[in-house]
Amino acid sequence: MLNRKDLLGLIDVSADEITEILDLAEEFKNRIRKGEKKFTHLESKTVTVLFYENSTRTRTSFEQAAKYLGATEINIQAGTSSVAKGETLVDTGKTLDAQRNDFIVIRHPMGGAPYLLAKTVKASVLNGGDGINEHPTQALLDMLTMRETFGSLKGLKVAIMGDIKHSRVAKSNLFGLKTMGAEVTMYAPQTLIPKGIEQLGAKVCRSREEALDGADVVMGLRIQLERQQAGNFPSLGEYAANYGVDEKALALAKPHAIVLHPGPVNRGVELTSGVIDHERSRIEDQVLSGVAVRMAALCLLNERRAKA
Repeated sequence: MLNRKDLLGLIDVSADEITEILDLAEEFKNRIRKGEKKFTHLESKTVTVLFYENSTRTRTSFEQAAKYLGATEINIQAGTSSVAKGETLVDTGKTLDAQRNDFIVIRHPMGGAPYLLAKTVKASVLNGGDGINEHPTQALLDMLTMRETFGSLKGLKVAIMGDIKHSRVAKSNLFGLKTMGAEVTMYAPQTLIPKGIEQLGAKVCRSREEALDGADVVMGLRIQLERQQAGNFPSLGEYAANYGVDEKALALAKPHAIVLHPGPVNRGVELTSGVIDHERSRIEDQVLSGVAVRMAALCLLNERRAKA
C-alpha cells in the first residue's frame, strides 16, 4: 500500500513504494498478456482524466487502466470544459469533488498544478505530467521495462540523451532510478542541461561517447520545441549529428543494452529509425508497461483510501 493519498512525483517516493508498484504492475502486465482485461479492483469507483495538454499515450493508458479495473472513467479536456470560460483549477477541483470523484489524473502545463489540486480535493490525484517538473508514472513504466529485462534496477547504468532541461520524464527517472540504486548519466547541449541537475544525482557527460560507454539502457528524449525558445541548438540536423543516437553510437553501450523513449519520437533526430526499430528497442513494450503501471498505482492508492 502506498503511504500517501496522491502520486504527484517520485522525488519523495521510497524504494519500498516503488518496488510495490512495480511488483503489482508486473503481475497486471503478465495477466494482460494472457488476454485478461476485466478486473474488479475499482468497481463502483470513478476516475476522471483531466488534461490541460494534448496527449495520446498517457491519456489513453490511464483510460484503459481505469476501464480494465472496472471503474467509471470520465475524460475532461480543458478546451471543451468550463476551463475555456475561465474556471480556475481550484474551482474545477471543487466541482469534481462535489461529484464524489475518487481519482483525478491531471496533466497541466504549469509545474506544481497537481500539488495545488491535491490540496483542494479529497480525491486521490495522480500526476500525468506537470510542466517541466515531473511525470512519475512514465518513469515507473520505464523502470518496469528495465526491471523485466535485467531483473533488478540496482547497478544499472542508464544514459539519458536529449532535451533534459524541458523534460519532466528525465527528472522523474532520475529521482526513481537513484532511489533504486541505478547510475544515471545525461548528455545534451549545454543549453538543454538544467542548472543543478548534478546536485540531484545525475552525472552530466562531456561527450556522447562518455554517456553511452557501458550503458545498460539508452533513453532518448524528444526535443520539445513547444517548450523552448529558439537558439538552444543551431538546427535539428546538427543536433541529430552531434547528440542523437544512431546504430554506431548505440554500439558504444553494452551489447545487451536496451533502447527506450517516452514518445512521441522524432525519427532521425533523437534516435534514427534503425535504433527505433532495433531488436533491442523496447519502445513498443513501454506502452503496455504504461497501462500496467497505472493500474497498479490506482489500485494501491485505492487500498490506502480504504484504510484511511
